[in-house]
Amino acid sequence: MITLGIESTAHTFGVGIVEDGTILANVKSAYEPDEGGIHPRKASEHHYANAKQTIDNAISKADISEEDIDLVAFSQGPGIPQCLQIGGTAARSLSQKLGVPLVGVNHCIAHIEVGKLETGAEDPVTLYVSGGNSQIIAYAGGKYRIFGETLDIAIGNAIDKFARSIDIPHPGGPRIEELAEKSENLVELPYVVKGMDFSFSGLVTRLQQMLGDYDEEDLCYSFQEYAFAMLVEATERAIAHLDKDEVLVTGGVAANKRLQEMLEVMAKERGANSYKVPNEYAMDNGAMIAYTGQLKYNSKGETEINRSGIKPDWRTDQVEADWNG
Repeated sequence: MITLGIESTAHTFGVGIVEDGTILANVKSAYEPDEGGIHPRKASEHHYANAKQTIDNAISKADISEEDIDLVAFSQGPGIPQCLQIGGTAARSLSQKLGVPLVGVNHCIAHIEVGKLETGAEDPVTLYVSGGNSQIIAYAGGKYRIFGETLDIAIGNAIDKFARSIDIPHPGGPRIEELAEKSENLVELPYVVKGMDFSFSGLVTRLQQMLGDYDEEDLCYSFQEYAFAMLVEATERAIAHLDKDEVLVTGGVAANKRLQEMLEVMAKERGANSYKVPNEYAMDNGAMIAYTGQLKYNSKGETEINRSGIKPDWRTDQVEADWNG
């Protein structure tokens, strides 16, 4: 089965093509704001302008024809409504044009499934960290369940918010990481873990209040140390609670080397294996939508057109994911 998947939850319009468990193509076009964060209208206009070309590029790269496509999948949610609409419309149009089934995919679950495909992890506790999401997820009782999450803003959003305070353009993560590597001077910041959940807004506010009193390198270093320690603490608690022996990190922030290192140390101390999704598939991408769409279709069948509307607030634990057994 050849599946074409469309990702459009935020700044990326991605198209992936998967044949069973083999990724044939993974092409994307990303909206980059001139300043500030992602502007929903401008991002959706970018997606509209680049949708057809990105689909054509993916088909060309996969070395197939449109007629070879057996299934069309798309990110149905969660995400920015205006952006989701563009991907959903493109997917429905292509599905009807080709006369093939359509399937809507949960974006968060897609990050996990492609992570398992690419790393070989079988039943991990997943730390999913990105611009819009920060969740600790694991499979239990027929669903991917959320065992911990941010109480306010996601870690990627927090990083970008602080980055803008020191005139670093979007995305701020890579530059924050570079500055952090130049310091080992830890300054005291809020550390907020409540049970299995965590909070970042107060941390960012405090960092902004300290600007001018400390070197930016020290603040970036301290930001990472505090924020990542919070994430790792909650993840370790989930591993202990579920008695699992694998941890997987995915999402855009998963590219951060310091976060990877902290998770690896924690996993090793617990006798668990730590996996990191390759950057190409950790970031938002169409291949993860195609692959997860294929899994869902084989288990649940197609998504009827009248049920294919976008779900901007679609939570991970609202999806029956019984293809995991």
